Amino acid sequence: MNILFVVPYAPNPVRVRPYEFIRTLARRGHQVTVATLWTSEQERSELEQLRATGVAVIAEPMRTLHSLLNSARALLGSTPLQASYSWNPHLMTRIRETLQRVHVDAVHVEHLRGSRYAVGVRHFFDSVHLPARPPVIWDSVDSISYLFEQAVQTSRTLRSRLITGIELERTRRHEAWLVGQFERTLVTSALDRAAFVGLLNEYFPEALPALADRIEVIPNGVDLERFAFRDPLQRPPATIIFSGKMSYHANVTAALHLVNDVMPLVWAQRPDVQVWIVGRDPTAEVRRLAESHPPSPESGRPRVVVTGAVPDMAAYIQAATIAVAPLLYGAGIQNKALEALACGTPVVATHQATAALNVVSGRELLIADGAEAFAQALLTLLANPELRARLGAAGRRFVEEHHSWDAAVARLEAVYQTPPLS
Repeated sequence: MNILFVVPYAPNPVRVRPYEFIRTLARRGHQVTVATLWTSEQERSELEQLRATGVAVIAEPMRTLHSLLNSARALLGSTPLQASYSWNPHLMTRIRETLQRVHVDAVHVEHLRGSRYAVGVRHFFDSVHLPARPPVIWDSVDSISYLFEQAVQTSRTLRSRLITGIELERTRRHEAWLVGQFERTLVTSALDRAAFVGLLNEYFPEALPALADRIEVIPNGVDLERFAFRDPLQRPPATIIFSGKMSYHANVTAALHLVNDVMPLVWAQRPDVQVWIVGRDPTAEVRRLAESHPPSPESGRPRVVVTGAVPDMAAYIQAATIAVAPLLYGAGIQNKALEALACGTPVVATHQATAALNVVSGRELLIADGAEAFAQALLTLLANPELRARLGAAGRRFVEEHHSWDAAVARLEAVYQTPPLS
């Protein structure tokens, strides 16, 4: 198939879902054209690397000021700021020119930030006469309104609560409306699908059965070669890793909860434990976690290390004794948990972080909520190498059986063959 893949941010290993969809589609023999935006020379270079793999790339620069102006204009209307943030008319023009020149079998558009491009493609198809109109697939990834509902109540940052409060009602109505515009809407988990169905029942109850049938779950996968298994018992002692993009508000709240609420209970019994917070763009609040926790008097090691971006996330996960996902709110599948499970790193996570995964506490990982229970789970794992070994092996098996990218893309290929809307 010939696929036009529109993603409103440069796909790279951090933005794992579009990056792996694109790479796996190309590896399986499809022609893929990526239409995207870049915001830095690093992202521009990453797109060149993607182009070198045989993927065609259409890219336009996107300055932060442009995105902020888009958001300011959106405040005057009823459309979510997220749906306007990445709008670039030059990219839309190039998408239209591509569709005029090249036959495509499907158009795949990612995220609420990309939804305006999906609507633009739909309008383009409505304005021209094609012998066979390709389906437009909107990959919402997560239900952003479901995420915002949790953030308004739980986020530890005032900025996040303010923005999500402004966005919540706009996003709820807009997400429900978007489902009716395209052949299929994709989400990563059954929880997100249920959130969308709830929105449809609230805003478009008369069309609920038909629209609900357009929502499909395609979970995230893991690069099983990059995130390779490492023996859980061959790790440096007493290291805990929390990974992810550290400007993302749910991760910021989780990092603050981990270091300020959970770790004092752990350090009271195990002062040698070190926390690694690993991921790009840490906020000032996250960076201060390292500054405000001096080295352990017993070991002399820093108690908290904030790395920022690292060249190889897998290497850090494979070196840690335990991986944690202490999320207090979130949506979709947490890649941080899948990647750690793939590496054989024992995981301690909240119910919120694992709700989209078919895992059982004590079988593939440990699930604990609240600071005291989470700290106790960490202490139990630190003291029990046999349990670490068993969970590490079971976690790897789980990912191999349920979360390969080839299996996800096989389902995606079937979605691309959805008949167009009449």
